[in-house]
Amino acid sequence: MAKDSTNVDYAGPLRRLVLAVLVLILTGIFLLWRIDSPRVERFRAQVTDQIVPNLDWAMAPVTGTINLVRDFQSYRRIVEQNSELRRELRQMQSWKEAALQLEQENARLLDLNNVRLDPRLTYITGVVLADSGSPFRQSVLLNVGARDGIVEGWATMDGIGLVGRISGVAQNTSRVIMVTDASSRIPAVIQPSGQRAIVAGDNSAAPPIDFLENPDLVRPGDRVVTSGDGGVFPAGLLMGQVAADPGGRLRVRLAADYERLEFLRVLRHYGNEPVSDTTDVLDGGATSEDEAEELTEVAE
Repeated sequence: MAKDSTNVDYAGPLRRLVLAVLVLILTGIFLLWRIDSPRVERFRAQVTDQIVPNLDWAMAPVTGTINLVRDFQSYRRIVEQNSELRRELRQMQSWKEAALQLEQENARLLDLNNVRLDPRLTYITGVVLADSGSPFRQSVLLNVGARDGIVEGWATMDGIGLVGRISGVAQNTSRVIMVTDASSRIPAVIQPSGQRAIVAGDNSAAPPIDFLENPDLVRPGDRVVTSGDGGVFPAGLLMGQVAADPGGRLRVRLAADYERLEFLRVLRHYGNEPVSDTTDVLDGGATSEDEAEELTEVAE
């Protein structure tokens, strides 16, 4: 049987031929590109000028892909920087809050130091631990007590005005009954008229003024200070200013900032010295008994 010549496979030899031609062309291009000759250099320049500008369309996807990768990397760096800035902002906010609190505490301590008191009075500064204010009782708790020499009845002040008095002393703490408490009754003097009155707490922010001698001599804005009567409070401690409520009743607009009580100054006040011998007061220290008797008769 004769062999059919139409079924001869030319694919294998054709592939080998194309591969050989391609190798020869690439080898020739490589050798041409490596030849160091002016003519070859000019030829290479002409080929580059003709081919490279026309390859922009082919390089566009590659360039776009590279730019996309760079943009993604830049976006990732921006996200990381944004997260870091957010963390720093939270830290700065916490630091700002701490700085504001320290600034307020420093201002209150400066106010305490700037209050002018009787040189005979000394004081202890305590921190307010808790505020147990209620509609029926106005008091705060301090972190100073019997170990610090606190005595019941001593007056307490903030940076400006009178806050209350010590009522209850423990070993490490003490309780302060405020001026606004319903059980508080403080003898006061209204300046400049010199009228004496009683500031009675009623659990409101502005306690009323009772037992005023002559209300016509008192005007809103007059200063109210302690009179020292009774020996509980030292004389001259600022309480506030006179104000009139809508009903016309005179009240005291307290100078102390009751909304932000953080530090209180406890005044050491042992009261006035008791007079045991009236003779010394009447004769001014005279040693003669006859002169003392004459002064006593005159006084009577």
